[in-house]
Amino acid sequence: MQWEKVTDIILIASFLVLGAFVLLGLYQWITRKSIKKVDRRLLAFIPPLALMVITYIVFDKFIILSTRPDGSGEPSFPSSHTMIVATIFFIAMLVIPYYVRQKTLRIILDIVMLVLISLTATGRVLSNKHWPADVICGVVFALVFTGIYYLFAKPPKKSKKLKETEDE
Repeated sequence: MQWEKVTDIILIASFLVLGAFVLLGLYQWITRKSIKKVDRRLLAFIPPLALMVITYIVFDKFIILSTRPDGSGEPSFPSSHTMIVATIFFIAMLVIPYYVRQKTLRIILDIVMLVLISLTATGRVLSNKHWPADVICGVVFALVFTGIYYLFAKPPKKSKKLKETEDE
């Protein structure tokens, strides 16, 4: 099995999942005739994904901490495949419950995404493209980006004045 091809296919699959959420957001924007009416869970994808792209550029072009074990001399830290796949799938795991009502299907989707993240991380090391630390840090970055997503996606807290007004 060629692990590099497997991880490339998983990366493409993660982009397809992201594309589905983008299309859903565009559909909501068009049908609701306002970006303010698009589900905040979909709009919240923007900040962490922007930070992910910035992180990729910084570590690929400016701060090269390690090179690939295959001797190519290309930057390897963090594993961009792992970082991208894990970020998209971790965020998808937070969003899917709002759109998929069937609990069994949600559990199956979560398991599939966790397996794909694991295969990507393992495959990047087995294909001799990354050191174990590269993929571990790729997952850590993904968890940080997922935390940022959560901060943007959670509903705003109501002020005390607003709560008091609603209670009366």
